[in-house]
Amino acid sequence: MADENNAQAAAQQAITGQLAIQKIYVKDVSFEAPNSPAVFTGELNPTADVHFANRTTALDAENHEVVLTVTVKVRQEERTVYLVEVQQAGIFTVRGFPEEHLGAILATACPNTLFPFAREAICDLVTKGGFPQLLLAPVNFEILYAQELQRRMAGNNAPQGASH
Repeated sequence: MADENNAQAAAQQAITGQLAIQKIYVKDVSFEAPNSPAVFTGELNPTADVHFANRTTALDAENHEVVLTVTVKVRQEERTVYLVEVQQAGIFTVRGFPEEHLGAILATACPNTLFPFAREAICDLVTKGGFPQLLLAPVNFEILYAQELQRRMAGNNAPQGASH
Protein backbone atom coordinates (compact mmCIF):
# COMPACT_ATOMS: atom_id res chain seq x y z
CA MET A 1 0.00 0.00 0.00
CA ALA A 2 2.88 2.39 0.78
CA ASP A 3 4.38 1.80 -2.69
CA GLU A 4 1.03 2.57 -4.27
CA ASN A 5 0.71 5.81 -2.27
CA ASN A 6 4.27 6.81 -3.20
CA ALA A 7 3.54 6.16 -6.88
CA GLN A 8 0.35 8.23 -6.69
CA ALA A 9 2.19 11.05 -4.91
CA ALA A 10 4.94 11.01 -7.57
CA ALA A 11 2.33 11.04 -10.36
CA GLN A 12 0.52 13.95 -8.70
CA GLN A 13 3.78 15.88 -8.32
CA ALA A 14 4.57 15.38 -12.01
CA ILE A 15 1.07 16.55 -12.97
CA THR A 16 1.41 19.76 -10.95
CA GLY A 17 4.70 20.63 -12.63
CA GLN A 18 4.75 23.64 -14.90
CA LEU A 19 6.82 24.37 -17.99
CA ALA A 20 6.28 27.93 -19.22
CA ILE A 21 7.82 29.78 -22.15
CA GLN A 22 9.09 33.20 -21.14
CA LYS A 23 10.83 34.18 -24.38
CA ILE A 24 11.83 32.64 -27.71
CA TYR A 25 14.52 34.31 -29.80
CA VAL A 26 17.26 33.77 -32.37
CA LYS A 27 20.61 33.91 -30.56
CA ASP A 28 22.86 33.50 -33.60
CA VAL A 29 22.42 32.84 -37.30
CA SER A 30 24.87 32.17 -40.11
CA PHE A 31 24.50 31.47 -43.83
CA GLU A 32 27.39 30.87 -46.23
CA ALA A 33 27.35 30.00 -49.91
CA PRO A 34 31.11 29.93 -50.54
CA ASN A 35 30.91 28.73 -54.14
CA SER A 36 28.34 31.15 -55.44
CA PRO A 37 27.67 32.19 -58.12
CA ALA A 38 29.36 29.18 -59.76
CA VAL A 39 27.14 26.78 -57.80
CA PHE A 40 24.07 28.19 -59.59
CA THR A 41 25.37 27.42 -63.09
CA GLY A 42 25.43 23.62 -62.88
CA GLU A 43 22.94 20.92 -62.07
CA LEU A 44 22.64 20.28 -58.36
CA ASN A 45 22.26 16.87 -56.80
CA PRO A 46 23.55 17.69 -53.32
CA THR A 47 23.71 15.78 -50.07
CA ALA A 48 22.83 17.34 -46.73
CA ASP A 49 24.31 16.72 -43.31
CA VAL A 50 22.15 17.96 -40.43
CA HIS A 51 23.54 18.28 -36.92
CA PHE A 52 21.67 19.12 -33.70
CA ALA A 53 23.07 20.24 -30.38
CA ASN A 54 21.58 21.93 -27.37
CA ARG A 55 22.89 23.52 -24.24
CA THR A 56 21.25 24.82 -21.12
CA THR A 57 22.15 27.61 -18.75
CA ALA A 58 20.40 27.99 -15.40
CA LEU A 59 19.41 31.63 -14.94
CA ASP A 60 18.06 31.02 -11.44
CA ALA A 61 16.33 28.18 -9.58
CA GLU A 62 13.36 28.03 -11.97
CA ASN A 63 14.44 29.79 -15.19
CA HIS A 64 16.70 28.27 -17.81
CA GLU A 65 17.99 29.37 -21.17
CA VAL A 66 17.96 26.53 -23.68
CA VAL A 67 19.82 27.00 -26.97
CA LEU A 68 19.11 24.58 -29.82
CA THR A 69 21.75 24.72 -32.53
CA VAL A 70 20.83 23.31 -35.93
CA THR A 71 23.62 23.14 -38.51
CA VAL A 72 23.01 22.10 -42.11
CA LYS A 73 25.87 21.57 -44.53
CA VAL A 74 24.88 20.89 -48.13
CA ARG A 75 27.54 19.55 -50.47
CA GLN A 76 27.82 18.71 -54.14
CA GLU A 77 30.59 16.11 -54.27
CA GLU A 78 33.57 17.83 -52.55
CA ARG A 79 32.20 21.35 -52.91
CA THR A 80 30.13 23.10 -50.23
CA VAL A 81 26.92 24.43 -51.73
CA TYR A 82 25.85 26.18 -48.54
CA LEU A 83 26.23 26.04 -44.80
CA VAL A 84 23.52 27.36 -42.51
CA GLU A 85 23.46 27.42 -38.73
CA VAL A 86 20.76 28.72 -36.43
CA GLN A 87 20.95 28.98 -32.67
CA GLN A 88 17.33 29.17 -31.60
CA ALA A 89 17.00 30.00 -27.93
CA GLY A 90 14.34 30.28 -25.31
CA ILE A 91 13.92 31.11 -21.67
CA PHE A 92 11.79 28.54 -19.90
CA THR A 93 10.40 28.44 -16.39
CA VAL A 94 10.39 24.91 -14.97
CA ARG A 95 8.80 24.44 -11.56
CA GLY A 96 7.08 21.74 -9.60
CA PHE A 97 8.82 18.77 -11.26
CA PRO A 98 11.06 16.35 -9.38
CA GLU A 99 14.71 17.44 -9.67
CA GLU A 100 15.63 14.19 -11.44
CA HIS A 101 13.29 15.11 -14.33
CA LEU A 102 14.82 18.53 -14.96
CA GLY A 103 17.54 17.29 -17.35
CA ALA A 104 15.05 15.38 -19.48
CA ILE A 105 12.65 18.34 -19.64
CA LEU A 106 15.39 20.74 -20.71
CA ALA A 107 16.77 18.27 -23.28
CA THR A 108 13.46 17.19 -24.80
CA ALA A 109 10.45 19.43 -24.16
CA CYS A 110 12.34 22.69 -24.65
CA PRO A 111 14.08 21.68 -27.93
CA ASN A 112 10.72 20.34 -29.16
CA THR A 113 9.33 23.84 -28.59
CA LEU A 114 12.30 25.57 -30.25
CA PHE A 115 12.72 23.32 -33.30
CA PRO A 116 9.82 24.67 -35.41
CA PHE A 117 11.25 28.19 -35.04
CA ALA A 118 14.73 27.00 -36.05
CA ARG A 119 13.31 25.03 -38.98
CA GLU A 120 11.48 28.12 -40.25
CA ALA A 121 14.58 30.32 -39.90
CA ILE A 122 16.70 27.80 -41.82
CA CYS A 123 14.11 27.48 -44.58
CA ASP A 124 13.94 31.28 -44.93
CA LEU A 125 17.73 31.68 -45.04
CA VAL A 126 18.19 28.95 -47.64
CA THR A 127 15.45 30.38 -49.84
CA LYS A 128 16.83 33.92 -49.53
CA GLY A 129 20.25 32.49 -50.44
CA GLY A 130 18.80 31.53 -53.84
CA PHE A 131 18.42 27.80 -53.19
CA PRO A 132 15.35 25.55 -53.25
CA GLN A 133 13.31 25.46 -50.06
CA LEU A 134 14.78 23.19 -47.37
CA LEU A 135 12.20 21.54 -45.14
CA LEU A 136 13.75 19.70 -42.22
CA ALA A 137 11.92 16.60 -41.03
CA PRO A 138 10.58 16.48 -37.46
CA VAL A 139 13.11 15.42 -34.83
CA ASN A 140 12.53 13.07 -31.90
CA PHE A 141 14.49 14.77 -29.14
CA GLU A 142 13.45 12.05 -26.70
CA ILE A 143 15.44 9.49 -28.72
CA LEU A 144 18.41 11.86 -29.02
CA TYR A 145 18.35 12.37 -25.24
CA ALA A 146 18.17 8.61 -24.64
CA GLN A 147 21.15 8.10 -26.98
CA GLU A 148 23.10 10.78 -25.10
CA LEU A 149 22.34 9.06 -21.78
CA GLN A 150 23.54 5.74 -23.24
CA ARG A 151 26.80 7.37 -24.40
CA ARG A 152 27.34 8.79 -20.91
CA MET A 153 26.61 5.44 -19.27
CA ALA A 154 29.14 3.81 -21.61
CA GLY A 155 31.84 6.04 -20.17
CA ASN A 156 31.85 8.96 -22.57
CA ASN A 157 30.65 11.75 -20.29
CA ALA A 158 31.31 14.60 -22.71
CA PRO A 159 28.05 16.04 -24.08
CA GLN A 160 27.71 15.58 -27.78
CA GLY A 161 25.42 16.84 -30.48
CA ALA A 162 23.44 14.48 -32.61
CA SER A 163 23.51 14.13 -36.35
CA HIS A 164 20.42 13.39 -38.32
